[in-house]
Amino acid sequence: MLRWLIALLILANLLMFAVMHGMFGPLPAAGAREPHHLLQQVHPEALATRPLSPEEAFDQPRVGGPAPAANVQTAPLGQ
Repeated sequence: MLRWLIALLILANLLMFAVMHGMFGPLPAAGAREPHHLLQQVHPEALATRPLSPEEAFDQPRVGGPAPAANVQTAPLGQ
């Protein structure tokens, strides 16, 4: 019984060795699986930055500053 298990494991290892070395063709992960994503990449030379106006930046956190107070309205619960 143990001989068959060892023989089966050796055969499985040989099969995986052959697969990993391309005996049955290239691996699926060898090429681009989703080539349409290459067309959607952002080109950094096409990006432009602009400063935020105070109206746009009211809810932006400040690095190193205190955390803003939460804008929460409270009311007593009715019973």
